[in-house]
Amino acid sequence: MRKRLGIISLFVILFIAFIAIWNYSYQLGLEEAYIPIEASSNVHAIPSESGVFKRSQHALDYEGMPVDGKHQRSLTTYYNNRAYHGAPPSIPHSVDEHQNMGGQSCLKCHENGGFTEKFQAYAPVTPHPELVNCKQCHVEQNTQTLFKTGDYASVVAPETGVNNALLGSPPMIPHQIQLRENCLSCHAGPSAPKEIRVSHPERVNCRQCHVPNNKEMTAVETFKRAGNEE
Repeated sequence: MRKRLGIISLFVILFIAFIAIWNYSYQLGLEEAYIPIEASSNVHAIPSESGVFKRSQHALDYEGMPVDGKHQRSLTTYYNNRAYHGAPPSIPHSVDEHQNMGGQSCLKCHENGGFTEKFQAYAPVTPHPELVNCKQCHVEQNTQTLFKTGDYASVVAPETGVNNALLGSPPMIPHQIQLRENCLSCHAGPSAPKEIRVSHPERVNCRQCHVPNNKEMTAVETFKRAGNEE
């Protein structure tokens, strides 16, 4: 009888322990997956991680927007508007020097984009609207012939469709992300170049699948151990 009671008591204890452990695990699962980083002098949030979510509220709007085939931008015009690959885009229209720059002028069109009747084009969306001194980096296009073209270093722009680590894997990010953390500003909406317009803007956590790769890759020869002649 005592042996039977001992076995029953053991099973009861194991069952209670199982319930306690399961409840503890369940409560942990209810906690938030990401713990916010508290601001301090030693810990700072990474801009490249937070900037991608700045336009997330427009993701579903981009998904439902029809494609305007007559006024699409292309990578050709995208690169032609830069002195060299990686340079800030130039200003392709006249600028009234008497008007204020930044938030009082440029951001009226370039903060959220939109179609402009005057230029018959969609205004590109800036990925960094917080930087309001626009002409510090962006200059007007030189329409005069007085100056010669600068001798910039030849940098080949990345090709589309060949930047996948494996066949069928998500393409990698072929450029620096500083000042370009906001992916949807360039890769979604009617102002995005058609070659790089993303098909799934609703998945706003872009870097969950796409990783930066701005280093040139070189072929590696077959590894041979020192002293091995084979």
